[in-house]
Amino acid sequence: MPMSRTGVVYHDDYLKHETGEHPEQKERLIAIMKLLKETGALKKLTRIAPKKATTEQIGYVHDASYIENVRGLCQSGRGMLDSDTILSQDSYEVALLASGGVMSAVDVVIDDLNNAFALIRPPGHHAEASQGMGFCIFNNVAIAARYAQRQHKLKRILIVDWDVHHGNGTQHIFYDDASVLYFSIHQSPFYPGTGKTDEIGTGDGKGFTVNVPLPRGMGDAGYTYVFNEILIPIALEFRPELVLISAGQDAHFADPIGGMNVTAKGFDQLAGIVKSIANSTCEGRIVAALEGGYDLTALPYSVLSILNSFGDLGMDIKEPMATPKDELSGQVRERVKEVKEAQKECWPIS
Repeated sequence: MPMSRTGVVYHDDYLKHETGEHPEQKERLIAIMKLLKETGALKKLTRIAPKKATTEQIGYVHDASYIENVRGLCQSGRGMLDSDTILSQDSYEVALLASGGVMSAVDVVIDDLNNAFALIRPPGHHAEASQGMGFCIFNNVAIAARYAQRQHKLKRILIVDWDVHHGNGTQHIFYDDASVLYFSIHQSPFYPGTGKTDEIGTGDGKGFTVNVPLPRGMGDAGYTYVFNEILIPIALEFRPELVLISAGQDAHFADPIGGMNVTAKGFDQLAGIVKSIANSTCEGRIVAALEGGYDLTALPYSVLSILNSFGDLGMDIKEPMATPKDELSGQVRERVKEVKEAQKECWPIS
């Protein structure tokens, strides 16, 4: 197979979303770009310039009154969407650029490249139709899914969310929609409290929400087991025309917020599994969008590992920290059984 052609979205304006002393800070992107440059990876990637989303495009998933509220708060200089979600003067424009960055990646992947990683901020998967929360303003991946359907006439979109937190906003936006399959693997119990195994969608969307909540401490073996047992068979049956990833790397063992034990190599493995699905169903089309990940060493190495998998870069990546011991937990096996039971009427998994 020829080498994948992989793109990366980035713009210095993403640093203008000022959050102060906060986990979701501009230093996250600074650290990622620094490592990509130092390792030479950036030279092997195609740079994609993001375009700002229009208000109409943000309105694909968000209420007009909410969009206007965000704009007004930012114009006033500063505000809060909830106790965790800070707005600064430039946050509205940066949020437009973040959503637009994922849409720009979709355009390039549909027309030219195999896959892309949108290195954007603020993140998005917690943002509900009428409420930002959990560091998120606009739901970047949800907007990109609707954009792909409207602009590129795609009928089936798969969203894989491996952020350590459940993407409540994304789930709720597509909960009754059979055209978007939402798969989430996440720590539970944990913020925001959604994402139980029996939350499988409603109406036409029944079965098109797949939640795999895992207990604290699970690592590479558990995550890859879930992907092989649950994601692969369902995704191959669904046959998406595009795969979007809510790529939060806060399941990394060094992350200060999460409580999981995934390594950078583990993220490489997860990316490889998603890539195999995309190669089998949609000519390899994948767009990942940055969500969480708050350790300034772990996050860059995790992103580099994902890009290494996406682009077949052939890099020997070694994390500068000792990795934890890992084995498949019986708790993961039990949770997979629960998911299969919840989804048995919807998908051929056993």
